[in-house]
Amino acid sequence: MRRTFLKCTIAAAIALGLGSGTVLAQTKTIKISHQFPGGTIDEGDFRDRLVRKFAAEVEKKSGGALKFEIYPAASLMKPVPQYKALSTGALDMSLYPLAYAGGEFPEANLTLMPAVITSYEQGLRWKDAPIGKELTRLLDERNVKIITWVWQAGGIASKSKPVISPDDAKGMKVRGGSREIDLMIKAAGGAVTNVPSNEIYSAMQSGVLDAAITSSTSLISFRLHETSSFLTAGRKHSFWFMFEPLLMSKKSFEALTPAQQKLVMEVGASLEKFGMDAAKADDERVVDIFTKAGDKVGDMDQAAFDKWREVAKNSAWKDFEEKVKNGKQLFDMALSVK
Repeated sequence: MRRTFLKCTIAAAIALGLGSGTVLAQTKTIKISHQFPGGTIDEGDFRDRLVRKFAAEVEKKSGGALKFEIYPAASLMKPVPQYKALSTGALDMSLYPLAYAGGEFPEANLTLMPAVITSYEQGLRWKDAPIGKELTRLLDERNVKIITWVWQAGGIASKSKPVISPDDAKGMKVRGGSREIDLMIKAAGGAVTNVPSNEIYSAMQSGVLDAAITSSTSLISFRLHETSSFLTAGRKHSFWFMFEPLLMSKKSFEALTPAQQKLVMEVGASLEKFGMDAAKADDERVVDIFTKAGDKVGDMDQAAFDKWREVAKNSAWKDFEEKVKNGKQLFDMALSVK
């Protein structure tokens, strides 16, 4: 009986050990990088919160088989190179302003094309439209997958005077955020100095920039009310809508089981409403923050937007159609989404 008991005990221990080893072997740790300030799942920049919500939900639903390490504030790597790191498999995931990849992936400039997207609802309709399917395909070819579709409207923070219509930009040093926004600013008579959004504060403070166009959330998170005297809010009309999706390296995605892949995509899609609602809320919140700081806040009206759109048509739109492979076809797809 003693021998039998010992044999059973040893067999059980081995089985438990093998079982634990199997679980450990299946556990994957996924690194998520982004440039925005870190916080908690309930407090702070909503883009960081979205990442944390995604990580918590996937970890919970995978039974702990998928775990995440989150690196906010460009603490893992600088903002712009994150796209290349995703495409090569050096980085697992990033919440990334896709137009930052425009130098290597020119089609990405369509995702911050001035005066094309005019509402959050229109932007999210890209997902199931031909333009969204083509963008997904192009990224897939470059080993990157879209997990969560996020759009953000932007406003204009400026130091010496408000920037509402194209004439206001003349002679000013402006941060646009993409090649195509820059072309429109130049056509309006402005000078372009481009930096990632996490470097705008120091550029405004030092006089490298007179004005900066960025998302409402970045205007808040990077405390640009401290370096500005004027804000043109994006809550009513904005020529600046940027696609800032949660992305995953195809290499990392394909290392998951089919069930895990399905889970990642489902959780990613479930957060799109949160992203839209939070971005809209920040379009209003930024007005309160700048107003309380003593800055003068104005809104872009339809007439000013139409002027910007005309400048964009003759500069940024024309450039994209002429210089990007299949640019005209892509642009027509984008404009067909109402």
